[in-house]
Amino acid sequence: MVNGQDTTELANKYGTPLFIYDVNKIRNNARAFVHTFEKLGVKAQVAYASKAFSSVAMLQVAKQEKLSLDVVSQGELYTALKADFPVEKIHMHGNNKSAQELEMAVSHKIGCIVIDNFYEIKLLDDILANYKTEMDVLIRVTPGIEAHTHDYILTGNEDSKFGFDLANGQAEKALQMISESKWIQLKGLHCHIGSQIFETDGFVMAIKRLFSTLEEWKTRHAFVPKVLNLGGGFGIRYTSEDDPLPLSGYVEALVSEVKVHVNRIGIPYPEIWIEPGRSIVGNTAITLYTVGSKKVIPGVRNYVAVDGGMTDNIRPALYQAKYDAVLANKASQKVAETVSIAGKCCESGDMLIWDLDLPTVEHGDLLAVFSTGAYGYSMSSHYNRFPKAAVVFVENGKDKLVIKRETYQDLLKNDLSYE
Repeated sequence: MVNGQDTTELANKYGTPLFIYDVNKIRNNARAFVHTFEKLGVKAQVAYASKAFSSVAMLQVAKQEKLSLDVVSQGELYTALKADFPVEKIHMHGNNKSAQELEMAVSHKIGCIVIDNFYEIKLLDDILANYKTEMDVLIRVTPGIEAHTHDYILTGNEDSKFGFDLANGQAEKALQMISESKWIQLKGLHCHIGSQIFETDGFVMAIKRLFSTLEEWKTRHAFVPKVLNLGGGFGIRYTSEDDPLPLSGYVEALVSEVKVHVNRIGIPYPEIWIEPGRSIVGNTAITLYTVGSKKVIPGVRNYVAVDGGMTDNIRPALYQAKYDAVLANKASQKVAETVSIAGKCCESGDMLIWDLDLPTVEHGDLLAVFSTGAYGYSMSSHYNRFPKAAVVFVENGKDKLVIKRETYQDLLKNDLSYE
């Protein structure tokens, strides 16, 4: 069941593979962040990182929940505009923003651009001069904190394609360049230390590093940030191995640590921005598959193949990501065998789950894979020319198709004949 809807009935109605989102869970996750900031009396923006899952319907829900929005491309910005998302609450990221992307952002008067490199400063300044308009920006910095879930490493230089390094003076040079611009208005700093983080230690270390720099900039440049964007990366539960904090716990730790440092260096408390994506949608969806073939290798492994795979969930092949699943039509039956779930793509690496305990699996059974709401549909592909899956939203016991299943005609709509 998903929010009162029987998954078997949804599979019969919409087919498989099928992404099913529980919209009530999306709203609850968003509110956990927003309400915690409100409870603590801190001015904040919770910007949904739309790369996790972007669609018109999803961004409409984000708008209804009064979230801001993080986009990283013209396509994501275009989707936001089609969803009638408030442009003043849109923030644009990207390590290689094109002139076309920046012009689109400027022409639509979005709320903020996160500056990522020196080339971008000059490019944006020229575009703003041409439009004779100003734009708020943040400087993205790499604070030298590398987060690997439970492991936080402090280094002199973080090896990353994103942002300006704090240790070698890049960020300070960016500050000076921006200060010379008539059009670019610097509001503060941005950092992001990693993904799927289950503790707050790394965030605390990053905040300390940011304020060490801000203390120096206050003295040398009289710079006081109005905004501090601390990124995202808050972990979710995929399997029993994962033990994330309550979403409110991340916010409480961030707010508390910032308070320590603003009091220490004597500046006003800045507006805090965060960018949760996975932690808003990741645990709100399941993917339904229909079981097809089965291959038994005595003493080695039992393979069970489903009608999707790496085309709708690349993460196991790309990151060795782990998932849990059940047979939706046999959820109450006892475990009878251990199987490995194979996708149907022509790739040996197309495996969704290794060593999953299930009831006896038969052709036509429905497999429900949990926590597929982030980076499933958004990273899907047409490999082997498989059409993309459908997406259904369920809220208050009612289902609604929000992304149609692609047809074979859709696959060919951009193909041109060579004859």
